[in-house]
Amino acid sequence: MTLKRFKNEKYNNIASSIEHEFKAEAVGDSTEITIYGDIGESWWGESISANDIKEALKNVTSDSIVVRLNSPGGDVFDGITIYNQLKNHAAKVTIYVDGLAASAASIIAMAADELIMNTGSMLMIHEASTFTWGTKTDIKKTLNALEGIDKSLADIYMIRYQGERSEIDTMIKNETWFTSSEAVEVGLADRVNDEVDSDEEDLDAEEFKNNILKKFRNTNDPTTITASSNNLLGKFKRQA
Repeated sequence: MTLKRFKNEKYNNIASSIEHEFKAEAVGDSTEITIYGDIGESWWGESISANDIKEALKNVTSDSIVVRLNSPGGDVFDGITIYNQLKNHAAKVTIYVDGLAASAASIIAMAADELIMNTGSMLMIHEASTFTWGTKTDIKKTLNALEGIDKSLADIYMIRYQGERSEIDTMIKNETWFTSSEAVEVGLADRVNDEVDSDEEDLDAEEFKNNILKKFRNTNDPTTITASSNNLLGKFKRQA
């Protein structure tokens, strides 16, 4: 049975297929950290926690850190902690989204001094979620906590996002999925990595179409158009 993580059902199988991998190693003059799989503490060591990243960064003396990220997310507080650990490190942090940066992993991605979306990768933002049990007072406390977490997440996205706070709030509520080029367009990522290896998988149909449309739009409209808030919301909303 596939664990349902997301409102958008078609991405749940992708999330469950990501195999855990965590390593930190020196590569030339840089330190490379691989974060593949779930974020948070676990009894069986099949996820990556904030403590894992703390230990990995403890002895880093290089001026450059490269993070390879492919994760469906997990514990929001571990994600925020990892974000701050990377953000506050003295080294330049470059993050490559190799496949998926969803939920808590999208928060980690925001720590990059340069965030690079590899071709075909995706970034997703959504509301925090949890399980609760108890009286209506207990449930109200949980609701207040979740609302506070969502505000904190929006604060982090707004450091990069080029639009209005109300747009981010709505996209978090909607569970919004960005292709690599869309993430760059709204400012959440810096660029798409267009260096394609010979054995790299072909672009999926939607990504190929979007790239072609973008080329034609640029050719036919030489002026720069600033979209209104309503147009931007309409373009990037993803409904469940």
